[in-house]
Amino acid sequence: MPDIRTWQLATGAAALGLALAAGTVVAAGPWESGQRTAERDRAAADRAAGGRGVGGDRRHPGDGHAPAPAPSALPVLKALGASAGAGRGEAAAEAGGAVRTDPELARRLEPLLSDPGLGKRPGVSVVELSTGRELYGREPGRAVVPASTVKIATAAAALSALGPYHRITTVVSASPDGRKLTLVGGGDATLDRKRLATLADRTAGDLRGRKVRAVTLAYDTSAYRGPDLHRIGVNPNIARVTPLMVDQGRVGSGSGGPGDRVADPAGEAARAFGELLEGRGVEVTGEPAPGRPGKGAKPLAEVVSAPLSALVERMLTRSDNDIAESLARQTAIALGEEPSFAGAGRAVKRQLGTLKVPLAGARFADGSGLDRRGRVAPRLLTALLARAAEPVHPGLRPVLTGLPVGGFTGTLESRLTGDSPVGGVLRAKTGTLSGVNALSGTVATPDGGLLAFAFLATGTPSPSAAQPALDRLATALTP
Repeated sequence: MPDIRTWQLATGAAALGLALAAGTVVAAGPWESGQRTAERDRAAADRAAGGRGVGGDRRHPGDGHAPAPAPSALPVLKALGASAGAGRGEAAAEAGGAVRTDPELARRLEPLLSDPGLGKRPGVSVVELSTGRELYGREPGRAVVPASTVKIATAAAALSALGPYHRITTVVSASPDGRKLTLVGGGDATLDRKRLATLADRTAGDLRGRKVRAVTLAYDTSAYRGPDLHRIGVNPNIARVTPLMVDQGRVGSGSGGPGDRVADPAGEAARAFGELLEGRGVEVTGEPAPGRPGKGAKPLAEVVSAPLSALVERMLTRSDNDIAESLARQTAIALGEEPSFAGAGRAVKRQLGTLKVPLAGARFADGSGLDRRGRVAPRLLTALLARAAEPVHPGLRPVLTGLPVGGFTGTLESRLTGDSPVGGVLRAKTGTLSGVNALSGTVATPDGGLLAFAFLATGTPSPSAAQPALDRLATALTP
């Protein structure tokens, strides 16, 4: 007898693939890390023809040099029976107006919405992705505290502003004589000791060629502005928000989840880099100190992050707060806003406006959802998921592919397990703060369709009461 969880995962993957890529395999090739390989190859060809080489394509739409788009896929929704010009995004994007409730869906959901674990006024939006029609809503336009489901918005803003191939660079700059080095942070919240060692290898190799045996070391965090400490204060869920950190500023070798953080992530990264140089025969005189590259300094070596598509997927699957804040600031830099908490919030909202999604009442106080001042409506989340599923927005696809899979991955690994009928076929971003619990994502239906949903509950008594209630709602989306 086959393992039911494996079967469910295969079914979910098939349904997602049908909804997103039916009729496109020949034209666009398979998917890799949320990207069509045809798009990846087209971008690689562009770089070979005059792109910026090792750093990957770091340009963003609007600079006049973006890679040519991959060959368009056949219209998926038309193939699934949606009429041309069905207005998928338009239907999902309207903030007001009556919802044409699906009676059967209402029959299944409404008794569950009275569960005390959901608080008094849970907000709901359920959208049919093949048409964009909202099948059910309960106060879908009321903006409330979203917790970590706001990461869906952070991801969509970053991807649409920068593109899925954007990479974040960490650079070593050197004075003309090579004796004064500056480690310049670009905002890569995934920089680890392995890549820092690679940067030290490259730097030491260049210095040996110049016959430089002793250097001073500074570190530059000027890529960001404003306070680096999140409003929640010192917290194991997030490091100080700085453009230079290694292993997310964790104490020890922890690689994920909550954990103690160092007081000065940038300074610790610089000290670790200095030790790596010492181990490669380069003497570092004095202690690393804050500073910027001096006059005449030029880049000496660099390392880059994984493509933005992979960063988004990691952020969503693990609910990684450090990456979320980094991507919000990358969006701010791309749009010319101040790369601070406030500036990043403005940038995210401004960029989402270009996707024509309902932003009434929305407030982006941070990129991670840890700040309770943030406000998002259920209908905004389902509109963003609908945008990410549209054939005309292939660059947004990691918003969907990065969502945790019920019973299998990330923050849903221990939920919707066992014989749950939606384990493996539901993908969703979780959200948890004290008194706030949320779930937003997609679920495959038995007939091969795909629904987007958002359940936002505030005033909840506890996660132990709210999470099972949310899971029951999500399960009820499929008969």
